[in-house]
Amino acid sequence: MTVTDASPVTEKTLYPRTLADAVPDDAKIAEVRARLESAGVKYVLSCWIDLFGIPKTKPVPMSDFEALCKGKGPQFAVHSVSFVPELTAADSDQIPVPDLDAVYICPWDTSMAIIFADLFWEDKPYNVCPRLALKRTIAEAAQKGYVGYAGIEPEFIVMRYDENGQPVKAFDDDPRQVGGLRPRRQAFGYDVEFSLDSMSFLKEMMDMLEGLDWGLHDVVAEGAYSQFELDFHYTNLLEMADRLVFLRLAAKEVAKKHGMFVTFMPKPTTGDWRSGAHINFSLRSLDAPEANLFESPAGGWSDEARYAVGGLLSHSEALTAITCPTVNSYNGLVPRVGGFEGGTVTWAPTNITYGHNNRAAQFRLPQSRYCIENRAADMCMNVYLALACTLAASVEGVTQQIDPGPPTDRDLYSMTPEEAEELGIRRLPRNLLEAVGHLKTDTLVGEVLGPTMLNSYLAYKLDEWERYHQAVTDWEVAEYLRLY
Repeated sequence: MTVTDASPVTEKTLYPRTLADAVPDDAKIAEVRARLESAGVKYVLSCWIDLFGIPKTKPVPMSDFEALCKGKGPQFAVHSVSFVPELTAADSDQIPVPDLDAVYICPWDTSMAIIFADLFWEDKPYNVCPRLALKRTIAEAAQKGYVGYAGIEPEFIVMRYDENGQPVKAFDDDPRQVGGLRPRRQAFGYDVEFSLDSMSFLKEMMDMLEGLDWGLHDVVAEGAYSQFELDFHYTNLLEMADRLVFLRLAAKEVAKKHGMFVTFMPKPTTGDWRSGAHINFSLRSLDAPEANLFESPAGGWSDEARYAVGGLLSHSEALTAITCPTVNSYNGLVPRVGGFEGGTVTWAPTNITYGHNNRAAQFRLPQSRYCIENRAADMCMNVYLALACTLAASVEGVTQQIDPGPPTDRDLYSMTPEEAEELGIRRLPRNLLEAVGHLKTDTLVGEVLGPTMLNSYLAYKLDEWERYHQAVTDWEVAEYLRLY
C-alpha cells in the first residue's frame, strides 16, 4: 500500500535545490512514522536510483526513521558501485533523503516499507541522480505551464530452472525439448486455458496491485509462452516512475514464492515475442489541470498533441537510446521474425513516424485514449530518465509548435525502404551503438541528463557494446564454423 497522497505541487517539492529543502518537516515525519508503525512496519528501505534505474538501499529499523528522514541515516559511496567514475575514493559520500510522498509498504512482507529517495552530494542535488533529473525536468515544464502524466504497459516473462539448472518458461505445456530455451510457434496470447494455468502467480499479482490502489485494469497473457502484461491507471510522471520500479521488485518477489523468477530482458529467446513497456504520455496545462491538452475541446486530437508528436519525432533516436538501453533491446525492434503464430510480423516499431492507432509506428495515437504511445520502450529502461526526456521533448514540441507532418496510417511492415525515404520516414536505430551515437549529439536530451550523467551513461553503453562484440555467439558458431 501507499501510505501518503501526493502533496500540493510547490517549487520545493518539485525540485529541492539543497539538502535542507528536501528534508521533510517534523509533522510530516511524525505522521508517516505513525502510519507505518500502525501497519506493523519494522524495517525501512530508503531506495535511491542508480544510472540504470536499479534501486539501491541500506535497510534501517524504524527506530532510526527520524534520522533517516533528516538526511542523517546511511550514506553511500555511490560512485564506487554505480558506473559513475567522475568521483574518486577521496570524495564525499552521497546522502539519500527519503521522499515521504513515495512510501510503499511491501505487500509480500508488510513488516517492510520501501521509500524512494533523492541523492545529495555536498548539500546539493547529486548530478547522477536520475530521480532528481526527472524532478528538475518536471519543475522546468511547470515553469512553462505544463505538467505531464503517463501510463506504462509492463511486459515480462516468468521462468523457472529445470532439473538440469536450465532456464525454461514457467507456464508452458509443450513437450520437453533438449536445450531449455527454444524458439517455436506460440499460441499463448489471450488464451483462456493458459491464463487459468497461470492464475496461481497472476492472482497474487492482481491482489497486490488492487491493494496498492493503482487502478488495475487487466492482465494480459501475451504472445510468448509465459509472457504477461499488467495494465494499471496512469498518474503523474514521478509517481509512475516509482511505481514501475516497485512493480519490478514486487513481481520478482512474488515469483520467488512460487519457485520461479521474472525476467524483464526484452528478448530472452530467439524467435520469440519481445517484452516491451509502452509509454502512454499526455500533457495538461497548469492553468486548467483537469483537462487533457491532447483532446480538442471540440473532440478529436488537438494541435498540442500534434506538436508534442513533432517534438518526440525530433529527438526519437536519442530518446530510444534511453528507452531501449541494452544490446538485447534492438533484437526486438525488427519488422519480421519467423515462427510467430498468425504470421511473421512482430508488431514492434522499426520506423520513426506516427499514426492513428498504427501499432507499426513508433508513436501511436490510440483510438481509445488521448495520449501519445511510444512503442519503442522496454522494461530495461531507466524510467526516470525516459519520462524526463519524453516530457522535455513534448514540451519543446508544443512551445515551438513543431509540425510532425502527416500521419502514416498504413502497414509499415510492407513499406519498401524507397517508399519510406520518399515519405521522409527515418529508420529507428538498428543497434545500441547507432542509438548512442545520436544520444551523444542531442542537445535537449543532454540537458535533461546533464553533462556528468550523460558522459557516464555514454561511457558505460559504449563499453557494453564493445564487450558484446568480444563475445562469440552460438549463432556465429553455427553459421560460420563449418561453412568457411
